[in-house]
Amino acid sequence: MICQECNQRPATLHFTKIVNGEKTEIHLCEQCAHEKGEMFMFPHQGAFSINNLIAGLLNMDASLKEPKAPSFHNEHILQCERCKMTYAQFVKVGRFGCASCYETFRSYLPPIFRKLHGGHVAHEGKIPKRVGGTLYVRKQIGQLKQMLQELIAKEQFEKAAEVRDQIRELEAKLNTEGGASLHE
Repeated sequence: MICQECNQRPATLHFTKIVNGEKTEIHLCEQCAHEKGEMFMFPHQGAFSINNLIAGLLNMDASLKEPKAPSFHNEHILQCERCKMTYAQFVKVGRFGCASCYETFRSYLPPIFRKLHGGHVAHEGKIPKRVGGTLYVRKQIGQLKQMLQELIAKEQFEKAAEVRDQIRELEAKLNTEGGASLHE
């Protein structure tokens, strides 16, 4: 798609504006967007990227914007041993320097994941039956255990007993199919 302003360069920025219920789409190249002042999200950082989006989300929360100097010792700031990235640098850039950063900053990631994933920190997506095998059964067991806890809390003991029996049945199935070694 060509820039709607200069009609020369490819449009790399696509804006959708909704004013009074009226939708307008604008397709601009980066240069024309700067000239028109359309770089409202990251005016000092050039083109929009997913890293800028993540960094922006991190900076929305004041407690993450200026973290309490995570450290092993009070005089040393926590940083990745491999790439030397600090948590403050991660918050500014919006991406890790290497795979070791995930382990280094592990305790600081759950609040970020909750914010990015609507409150969820564990993957609970679909598992294909033909590939998942024991994973599918374990997921069912987990869901039933959660339901069991809810039923007990509501004092619905008859239904809780039925769910308990379903859990036992699935666990027995898991053990007979050789899933015992994979069982949690």
